[in-house]
Order: sequence, then structure tokens, then C-alpha cells
Amino acid sequence: MIETLLLSRMQFALNISFHYLFPSITIALAWFLFYFKLRHDLSAHPVWMRIYRFWVKIFALSFALGVVSGITMSFQFGTNWPGFMEKVGNIAGPLLGYEVLTAFFMEATFLGAMLFGMKRLPNWLHTLSTLLVAIGTSMSAFWILALNSWMHTPQGFEMINGVAEPVSWMEIIFNPSFPYRLAHTLVASGLTAAFLIAGVSAYRILKEDSKLAPKLALKTAMYSAALLMPLQILLGDLHGLNTLEHQPQKVAAMEGLWETQKGAPLILFAIPDEESRDNSAVISIPNLASIILTHDKEGEVKGLNEFKGKHPPVKPVFYGFRIMIGIGMLMLFVSWIVSGLLIRKKELPPFWLKTLFYMTFSGWVATLAGWYVTEIGRQPYLVSEVLLVADAVTDIPPANVIFSFTVYAIVYILLLVAYLHTIFYMARKSSKVEEFETKDVSMTKPFNHLERIERLSQQSNH
Repeated sequence: MIETLLLSRMQFALNISFHYLFPSITIALAWFLFYFKLRHDLSAHPVWMRIYRFWVKIFALSFALGVVSGITMSFQFGTNWPGFMEKVGNIAGPLLGYEVLTAFFMEATFLGAMLFGMKRLPNWLHTLSTLLVAIGTSMSAFWILALNSWMHTPQGFEMINGVAEPVSWMEIIFNPSFPYRLAHTLVASGLTAAFLIAGVSAYRILKEDSKLAPKLALKTAMYSAALLMPLQILLGDLHGLNTLEHQPQKVAAMEGLWETQKGAPLILFAIPDEESRDNSAVISIPNLASIILTHDKEGEVKGLNEFKGKHPPVKPVFYGFRIMIGIGMLMLFVSWIVSGLLIRKKELPPFWLKTLFYMTFSGWVATLAGWYVTEIGRQPYLVSEVLLVADAVTDIPPANVIFSFTVYAIVYILLLVAYLHTIFYMARKSSKVEEFETKDVSMTKPFNHLERIERLSQQSNH
């Protein structure tokens, strides 16, 4: 029978993967909503409010699933990982509590005003509520990532009788990897939300929705992605350099390097073998890993053999990193090409609409791949150099974990199918609703032209 440790790790991976899907959308989607609402307030054009009303429903659905799945995460600390709270609970507990007190309460309170106050509240108060929800989602990410980053680069504490006691909360919160991890995650959420908006909007257009709202939402999303992707590449480089300094064994696994080398090659593809501690089917570029990681052609990069027994499993980190990078490059290419077409043309060709539709949830794949690289890359530690994963796991029978894992998997599959069905059902329904344009919208000339054509055709039909 599979041991409790492996089963508990599988269950936690399932829970965190499902949960992380929804904050990766809502963190940035809240800011998109604020932008849509602000554009409506400044222009008084109803198209912005229609965009807002459509996407606030998807935000609410995503937020609800994120909250529900987040509750099960806290249960697992007690049921599957009691050693975690026993050893570092004096640090983890307050950070999780700060997230609830300063972020979640604000999100939950003003989310109601966002959803139900459009016609009941003064317009300025409704806009302020949208802003506060957006701030709340980002604050929530702040506290969660402060804890997660501390688990990777712990500081500001001392061990007393085998228990971590806080010494400096400033050092705990602003630990060495926190700024890079926070910035990288926030921008990743921006890209995830941008491609979600673009993909669903493209789907509506493909369903012959000729209204202005999906075209304008798509354009906003693609321009945002085109700006965010280069920033994400820069942040990723900075985050990688920070990881090289504090977790060189993770970088060695990401790069697939077994021996310490000067002038290390960048391995584009390989098949790592942990038994022989070597790679096969290698495709590489000479010296490029050293140039990227040390900014020196002959810079030294430590290999995995320097960390025998203390480095993560290589294959998931190695392949996860390449999946993340590959999708990121695809996002860069697509967002720039589509943005260029939108600047020059009034409508996108069907090929690019279908491409955006197929990439609707590409952000999910990239963020999950990056998350696996980060978290598996910390193995065999739960808290780096402080707490081993094996020392924190529960001692309950494996059969109990198999049962809970199976129940979680079934429920999550059903919820995910229902979530995806609901989003595209809403998109199809919106594409069939006739709406009227009454004022000019001044985002770009091509869309002004589209709007006039649309308004004239509506007037001739009615």
C-alpha cells in the first residue's frame, strides 16, 4: 500500500492546485473590473458597464470557488500535516490570521456592494467598493505569499525547544524571496486574467456576437498582456537570480545540471535520469545558462551533485520550468501579434480569434507549472533547513487518506466542469442579447468606427 507521506503530499497537491486556479484569476480580474468601472464613470458610455456586469459575475463565481476550496486547505494542516503547526505555527498562524483580518473581511464585505449595489448605491460608492475589493485581493496575496516565501527563505526567528519563535516580524514578512515572489505572482495573475478575458471575448465573437462589448474587452485584455509579458520576463529573471543565491539546488534542478560547471549550457530539452545522475537526448545552447544566471559567459553554476540527498526530484522541476517558459513565450508572441493587428485593423481574423479561445486558460497551465517548480523545488524540506516534509506528516492510516483524496478529487472535477460550463454558457447567452449603443466611446478609432456601423445597423433594424 502507498505510504501516508506520499498520499498526503498527493492530496495537498490536489487541493492547492484546485484552489490556486481561482485566486490566480480574481487577484487581477478585480483590477480589470475597477478599470472597466472607472472608464464607465469617466465616459458615461454604457458599453463599459455592460463589460463590467458580465465580468463581475465571473469574478463572483471564481471568488466563491476560491473561498470554498481555501477552507479545505486549512483543514489539512491539522489532518495531514500536524507537525507543520507544531513546529512553525507561531509564525504561520499569525500570518494566516492577518490575511483574514486585513484582506478577506474587506473582500467579502465590499463584494456584496459590488454585486448588488449597482442600482442601490451612489455611483461613487459602488466604484469605491470595486477598488476596495481589488485592494483586498492583492492584500490577500501579500500575506499568503509572505508565509510561502518565508517557508523558502526563513529568517527573523529562533528555535526554542524545537519550536520556531518569532524575533522580528519585519524580517519574517519581508524575507529575501518575498518581493520577487509577490511581484512575479501578481503579474502572473494579470496575464491569467487577461487571456481569460480575451479568450471568452473571442468565443463570443466567434458565436457571432457583433456587439461592441466583447471587442472592447478583448482589446483591453490583449494590450494589458502585451505590456505585462515583458515585465514578467524581467521579474522572472530577477526571481531566478534570487533563487540561485538562496536555493541553488532548485536552480540546478530547473536547469538539469548535475555537475558544477563554468560556462554552463542552457538545456532546452533533455531526459534527466536520477539513477545514473545524467541526462540523455540533450538539446542545449553552450554557455547560455551561465550568461543568464551569472551574467558571465564563464560563470560557475553549481550542479545537483553538490547537494546529494538535499535536492528536489529533478524531472518535475525540470519539465515544469520548461512548460512555464514555453507558455510564457507563446503568450508574448500571441499578445504582441494580436495587439499589432488590433492597432492596424478593425477586426481580428478567425484564426487569431480561435487561437485566443484555445488559450483562454493558458494562464492556469503556466501558473500551475511555475507553482510546482517553486514548491517541489523546496523538497525535501517543508520549511527550508528547518522542517523536513517527512517530519511534519500525520501518522493516520493510509486508507483514511485514500478515502479523503478520492472524495476531494471527485468533488473538484465536478466543480471544475460546472465552472467551465457556466462561464461559456454565460458567454453564449450574452452573445444573443441585443444591446444599444448611444454615445461614442473613445478608446481607439477602429472601435469608434465599429460602433457607428453597429449603431446604424441597429437603428435600421428597429
